Amino acid sequence: MSGSRVLALGHYQPARVLTNDELATMVDTSDEWIRSRVGIRTRRIAAPDETVASMATEAAAKALAGSGLEPADIDLVLVATCTAVDRSPNTAARVAAELGLPSPAVMDLNVVCAGFTHALASADHSIRAGAATNALVIGVEKFTDVADWTDRTTCVLVGDGAGAAVITAAAQPEIGPVVWGSVPGMGHAVRIEGTPSRFAQEGQSVYRWATTQLPPIARQVCERAGVRPEDLAAVVLHQANLRIIEPVARKLGAVNAIVASDVTESGNTSAASIPLALSKLVASGRVAPGAPVLLFGFGGNLSYAGQVIRCP
Repeated sequence: MSGSRVLALGHYQPARVLTNDELATMVDTSDEWIRSRVGIRTRRIAAPDETVASMATEAAAKALAGSGLEPADIDLVLVATCTAVDRSPNTAARVAAELGLPSPAVMDLNVVCAGFTHALASADHSIRAGAATNALVIGVEKFTDVADWTDRTTCVLVGDGAGAAVITAAAQPEIGPVVWGSVPGMGHAVRIEGTPSRFAQEGQSVYRWATTQLPPIARQVCERAGVRPEDLAAVVLHQANLRIIEPVARKLGAVNAIVASDVTESGNTSAASIPLALSKLVASGRVAPGAPVLLFGFGGNLSYAGQVIRCP
């Protein structure tokens, strides 16, 4: 096999919906203020008994069911998250145990908002190298656990959820080459630090970096995949903020693409945002199987990673 492809997707969101109007009773904000600055209308909030592992398992179970594979077929589980509380067993091992996977390699990756696309590339590389045949790749966050509910500039952003993909070996690669990197000297722009951990960011710095530096990198992703931006069927960027998503997609030149905007109803779910938005988009039937889709994650560590995939 010379590459890999996305075989199936799945996602999970908690039942609890937190609206902007309800948030306005908790912190000094308003529906108009939130919509005008970040484009978010609602977000999902996990219940106290819902964990990073339990949400990851729900999404992964749906992806596995849709793939037609058996639990024993999965030999690699990668979980992208920055909000897991427990260190060992890690989240990937907990998911594997819940799903009855007999002996997969299990790893968690923390690249914050770019975590899923890093994990997807790592799964693709493992399959290309012959170290795995079928992988579960999951992005999951309980981001509300690290929210500062007194800071109206950040608490209005966050939401909880999970998205998952089953990746399998393929004779014809359908996951393109990754372009990834970071700006370590600006890592302070997005932080989850302290005890207890709290999310904070320098919003204007992140906005300027994302809208000016990322479009040429996204074009490079397309070039490495041999796809012109105007030929993309869909663009799924990290769902950070509608005011970032829209200009980045426009500057990329993806004039014919559907641009995912799940942030409006799910908020910023960090590593979960791309697989969550992608799973919903594919389930809607708006993107044809085999069509080229750009995935591009960015954020914490001022990290980024992107690849063009073929829609399952």
